[in-house]
Amino acid sequence: MLCELMEGRAFTNKELASAASVTPQTATAHLRMLQDAGLVVSEKRGRCVFHRLAGPEVAQALEQLAALAPRDSLHRAQKRKAGGLAQLRSCYDHLAGPLAVAMTESLQVRGLLRRDGGRFVAQDSAVWAGLGVTLAPDKGARPFARPCMDWTERRDHIAGPMGTQILNHGLEAGWLRRAGQNRELLLTTPGARAFHQMLGLPVADLPHVTQEA
Repeated sequence: MLCELMEGRAFTNKELASAASVTPQTATAHLRMLQDAGLVVSEKRGRCVFHRLAGPEVAQALEQLAALAPRDSLHRAQKRKAGGLAQLRSCYDHLAGPLAVAMTESLQVRGLLRRDGGRFVAQDSAVWAGLGVTLAPDKGARPFARPCMDWTERRDHIAGPMGTQILNHGLEAGWLRRAGQNRELLLTTPGARAFHQMLGLPVADLPHVTQEA
């Protein structure tokens, strides 16, 4: 159920029970424990109660745990959800998978992004505007950009507000499209062209990246 909620949307008890292949009664008991642990919050809308992750910090912890877990078990969970492993996907509110990792590494190689402990520091460049990013200083304990370990690639991708801006811009510009009601994303031909022009990414050669017109 937590993997289902990693999409960032809210789901009903019945939907989460179906995703986890358990009865609604079992799902209710688990959701109550998850709420008590501060991992999930619930909101009543009309006659339905919707559940969602308590926040990005929970999603970050789940992604980090996924990077430590055996791949086979996570593959099975994703196959139940999307009919196969979604290699180009959203990780709560940012982009994940091979494309996200390649983008992060390209920005580092070009000197536009450098890791500083638990955060990324960005250098001024017109590239950021092209990616839909408005650079902002870090506020409080939450960095504007931070590394997030990608559990399929075992390398970092960009999370935090910067990662959210990149994902939202990619969807709004038509570079990326959601594949139904799950975390899987499709890379469009204009998107492949844009990432190649801005970052030199050989997107067509990346594994498990689906292109559509």
